[in-house]
Amino acid sequence: MAGLLDGVEVLVAGGGNAGICAAIAAAEAGAHVLLLESLGPEVRGGNSKYTRNVRTASHAYPADEMLADLLKVTGDGINRDLARFTIEQSRDLPEWMARHGVRWQAPLRGTLQLGRTNHFFLGGGKALLNTYYRRAAALGIRVEYDVRVTEIVMERERLRGVWVDRRGTRSFVKTGALVAASGGYESNREWLRREWGEAADQFVIRGTAANDGLLLSRLFDLGARRMGNPRGFHAIAVDARSPRYDGGIATRVDSVSLGIVVNAEGKRFYDEGEDIWPKRYATWGKLIAEQPGQIAFSIFDSQAYGKFVPACYPPHRSETIEGIARELRLDHAVLRATVDEYNQHVMPGTFDRTRLDELATWGLTPPKSNWARPIDKPPYYAYAVRPGITFTFLGVGVDEGARVVDANGSALPGIFAAGEIMAGNVLSNGYLAGFGMTIGTVFGRIAGEGAAHYARQRSPD
Repeated sequence: MAGLLDGVEVLVAGGGNAGICAAIAAAEAGAHVLLLESLGPEVRGGNSKYTRNVRTASHAYPADEMLADLLKVTGDGINRDLARFTIEQSRDLPEWMARHGVRWQAPLRGTLQLGRTNHFFLGGGKALLNTYYRRAAALGIRVEYDVRVTEIVMERERLRGVWVDRRGTRSFVKTGALVAASGGYESNREWLRREWGEAADQFVIRGTAANDGLLLSRLFDLGARRMGNPRGFHAIAVDARSPRYDGGIATRVDSVSLGIVVNAEGKRFYDEGEDIWPKRYATWGKLIAEQPGQIAFSIFDSQAYGKFVPACYPPHRSETIEGIARELRLDHAVLRATVDEYNQHVMPGTFDRTRLDELATWGLTPPKSNWARPIDKPPYYAYAVRPGITFTFLGVGVDEGARVVDANGSALPGIFAAGEIMAGNVLSNGYLAGFGMTIGTVFGRIAGEGAAHYARQRSPD
């Protein structure tokens, strides 16, 4: 594999947002950098190409509020100190990103709640990546495609290099420091089955098919601390007709809060109006994963139709609830009873999609806390939905310097991590819109700069 055998000061494994930010930061710190992307140039970027925005703390969105929002969705099983550190470090992300060429746009229709908390990339994640790759080229960063790291070689408690594979050809690359930014294990169906059993066969991987967790497992083999929830993932409701992998953002179903959701037995199982979309949309992937057959059905009427960002597939449609039941192969009597029971418990009030309007049900289990309107205005519509996984919440432990640490908190020499591969430090159950990009950008910059300093200060062999 000509060109790789020369060795580099900093090797970055993974070409998504975290990896390319790490490469840029390392090069700006004076290091010679090689970035390895496991996919080809036309599909580079892992899950980042499907993103739209980044969440950041600011004067308008204080760090304490952002931390409270995070804890509300993910719970207390995280490294709270590192979570606060991530949030504090997010303050200057918009300026840093703009300085490297990123441009911004107003929030898209249906995402107005995010205007105060999130910055949207002009052109989305693909444009963001293209901008960063142009910056990388200007800095002289070498990028090699269709190459993945398969082994990490340590000798006498020192990083020596990595074995890589390109289309079946193995080579050894000597490096002074490694930044692991290769994502989680969500596309590894066998690993998912170990955690979820046969239910995993019904999961849709809305993110990249490339994230097989190989480098994550290699880091665990070296003694890296395990952080996060091995069964946890960022997953949302996606159309059941979605492709098995790489459906991206277009497969998302946003109708959940504007109607009711029933399982394969025709019964409701959770509060569809619990909170505004940016805080609760990712709750639904895990909820659906726990239902019979890992499938559910979002049902609404003409009052809601056209009031949310449409998915790439049209909904099922019928003039009657019984017709919708036939479309979805549900028991029509059970579904009719479920809808009638819900309608009878809706309280009067004023509907307002832009806030928690407290238009709720009374005496119904489970309740619907907001945006509860009777489903009684035909035609009726429905989406069959499955859990669509973006990334998993099992990762390696890191410190504030993005150094990978062992169970005792000691750094593994020369090894840094950024992005989804270490997101388990600050995510364990739920998810906040845009926070994955926050983690990747914050720790990508820190890992790249730290790796550069480590490699350049390391004594020669």
